[in-house]
Amino acid sequence: MITTILGGIAASTWARAALRYGAIAVAIVLFLLSIRRSGERVGRIAERLEIREKINEIQRRMLEAAARRPHNRDELVDRLRDGEF
Repeated sequence: MITTILGGIAASTWARAALRYGAIAVAIVLFLLSIRRSGERVGRIAERLEIREKINEIQRRMLEAAARRPHNRDELVDRLRDGEF
């Protein structure tokens, strides 16, 4: 029974055309979903990169501030007397 139904579908030109267009439509939908998923992945990666750049900028500022700090008490006192703070 199933073979006769499938045989009838395969023999009909309209059914074959409908199956062909249906397969093409399914392929296009899957392709679009794949592109959407890739776009989401790229967006997440870009967001991570932006956050990492902010963190690196903050760390660089901290290192620059640490490099300018007084190294001992005498330098601290001298800076306080000169009003550099």
